[in-house]
Amino acid sequence: MVFKLIESAQARWRTVNAPHLAALVRADARFELGRPAERPEEAAA
Repeated sequence: MVFKLIESAQARWRTVNAPHLAALVRADARFELGRPAERPEEAAA
């Protein structure tokens, strides 16, 4: 049963099409419309 669940999930997986942004995602960066957005505290500095 687990095999069938994994097999069906694989059909819907997406590839990472922006590996250069993966580090920003791990660093909890905020994105708007697919582009990195400045946080309010960063804009004030």
